[in-house]
Amino acid sequence: MGYDAEFRVWRGDQDGGALEDFTVEVNEGEVVLDIIHRLQATQAPDLAVRWNCKAGKCGSCSAEVNGRPRLLCMTRMSTFRPDEVVTVTPMRTFPVIRDLVTDVSFNYEKARQIPSFTPPADLKPGDYRMRQVDVERSQEFRKCIECFLCQNTCHVVRDHEENKEAFAGPRFLMRIAELEMHPLDTADRRELAQDEQGLGFCNITKCCTEVCPEHIKITDNALIPLKERVADRKYDPLVWLGNKLFRR
Repeated sequence: MGYDAEFRVWRGDQDGGALEDFTVEVNEGEVVLDIIHRLQATQAPDLAVRWNCKAGKCGSCSAEVNGRPRLLCMTRMSTFRPDEVVTVTPMRTFPVIRDLVTDVSFNYEKARQIPSFTPPADLKPGDYRMRQVDVERSQEFRKCIECFLCQNTCHVVRDHEENKEAFAGPRFLMRIAELEMHPLDTADRRELAQDEQGLGFCNITKCCTEVCPEHIKITDNALIPLKERVADRKYDPLVWLGNKLFRR
């Protein structure tokens, strides 16, 4: 059964903006993205919103609903009371282009800084078989749809713009962890993670895990193990001695 809902949607661009109030029809089974599309069709034809698949797999429609980073296409209207005002704003961590669309190029710049998968130079096709446990470990991280909600909610850059240059964010520290765990990869990215990508800034609050629409355990399965690998490299006396002897 339908009802009229009160929506507050942020309108503006890089020069500023404000929340605007709308009353819009809601039908059973709809998601927030449906309502944004109805607003475009009936009241605000110039409202900008990024979206593509509407199935929670492309990561395009990231925004904030009532202050929480979410995918608009996966946020059901049934989670709100009919008399509740639903506020939709752009992701706070990234610069606004217009309305609900933000400039997420920061993330692609960080992605380019990570050395790619590096197998042994003499490995030939068919020479290596991965165990299922190795496949399963990295497969979880490959579920990432790059919605950048984890990047948006991470307080290291959300509340401190000045940290962006030195901090890659949970999505790309997870990528480093994935490569470090790969049994066939020969590159060592531990110093890169700590010294250049800001792993030490992460204080494992698990806010990135909480907003992940793919339910990836970013903190427990990627960031904490990566921190342990870095700690072993830098502080374990036996590892330190082994490195000294190997260098000789």
